Order: sequence, then structure tokens, then C-alpha cells
Amino acid sequence: MDYQYVCRADEVKGFENGYAQTEMPLDRDFAEIQHYGIKFYRCNLKAGAKVMPKLYPDSIVMLVFNGRRGYIRCGEETFHVEELSFFVPEFDHIAYTIGAIEDLEYVMGVFPMNEWDRNQFKHWHKHLPFFKPYTQAVEYGQECKLPGTHSWTILQGMMLGHVTAGVVRAVGAGTDEKGHPEVHQWNYCLPGSDFTLDVEGDTAEQKEGDFSFIFAGKDHKLLAKPGKEVFYVWIEYYSEDDLTIYNKASVTNRSPKEAYAEYQAAKAKA
Repeated sequence: MDYQYVCRADEVKGFENGYAQTEMPLDRDFAEIQHYGIKFYRCNLKAGAKVMPKLYPDSIVMLVFNGRRGYIRCGEETFHVEELSFFVPEFDHIAYTIGAIEDLEYVMGVFPMNEWDRNQFKHWHKHLPFFKPYTQAVEYGQECKLPGTHSWTILQGMMLGHVTAGVVRAVGAGTDEKGHPEVHQWNYCLPGSDFTLDVEGDTAEQKEGDFSFIFAGKDHKLLAKPGKEVFYVWIEYYSEDDLTIYNKASVTNRSPKEAYAEYQAAKAKA
């Protein structure tokens, strides 16, 4: 069967003053996701156009730029977008402007903070505003990645509440992994992408700009045929409201899988 939880890059966009913003509601069948209030938007900006995005006082906002040239002006700082890049503003503290040097696209994820997120942020958090080109990120290895696959971590667990993010790139390879019961996942395809998304046997061919969702626990593959490229951003969101046990695991060198098992055991006793 065709995998249905995909927003295609060629969907109709309505431009006004060189800017188009389209919501991508892939949570339509999942009350569990709607519970969080998460929103994703595809944002397109014509060359020479500018936009001042809406500011959110109590949500973590992540912008993922597809690598076309542009810039972000945030207070006295200017961040130059020249490759796949990530930006997280400081809530509604500082307004920012996005400008396009060439036609560009970015995905904006909005993640409302819950009580655990707010308390954790007071205790420890990533410095904001945060800007990171992916080639400046830390590269890592993982068992589920096929040989020749490269991965970069952009935002690790607990740095900003429930949200984590990273990048995968490979030619003729990719990811083949068991579903993580503790994380929901969204994927954004980047320029040059030409691969197959397989979620427990349901498949969808993926190209630049396609955006997909995988519910927590679903086994999935993102694999390219020989000579074709896998290049995508993954954004994950922990499924449990309170991450105290996961946070404890992170400082005692236990794996997320072990932390999840402990959480389930504690939940069964409650």
C-alpha cells in the first residue's frame, strides 16, 4: 500500500508579497499527537522577499532551512543561510526577519511547552537564539544506519524539552530501524533526495521537499537504490508528558530503551 502520511512538495501554495505558509497536518488520524498541539508549516519565500515570523511566548519553534541562500536577522545578529541550517528563536523575546537571496523553503515546527518542559528549561537549556548549519554539527554512528550513511545530531534529548533533531545523508544506503516506542518522528527531504520511505510495508517514493510522519513504535526504512541519495532531516518528539525518568537515564549513562522499560514498569505499578 501507499504510505499516506506524506505532504508532497508540489502541493499548491498561495503567495502574498513573496511569502507562502502552508500547514502540514499529518496528525489528522492521531488524537495522541493532537494532544500535544504540535504544528508544522511549509514556508516558501521568493528571492528578494522578507518575512517576520509570528513569535510564540510559550512554544519551542524550530526552523529547518533547505539550503537555498538566505539570512536571518535577529536583534543585532545576522545568520547567513548557505546550506541546510537550523534556527530556534528565543520565544517572543527578540523579533527576527527572514530574507531570501534566492527562492528558498523552510519548515517551521511549533512545539507547545508543557509543565515538564518549562521546569526543565528553568533548570538547564540550550542557549537561544540557536543557529546551526548542519556541517558544523557533531557526526555520529548508529547501528540502524547502513554502511556509508552519515548522521549529524543537531538537537539532543532534553536540550529543549521534548524535541530532538538530526540529519541523515547517504548514497545507495540509508536507515533501517525498529520503531522507537518513546518517540514520534517527522522527516523533511532535502535537495537531491530520491529514496523510498517504508513504514511497516507501506511505501512512498520521496523527493526534495516531501515531508512525512511516523507514529511512535513503527518500524521504518528510508533507503535509496544504488546511485540515488538519501538526504533528510528527522525531528523527533518524546511521547511521554513527563520525562523525569528519561532525564535521569541521560545522566546515569543508560539508553533510552532502558529508560522506557523503567518508565513502563513504574507506570504499571501506579
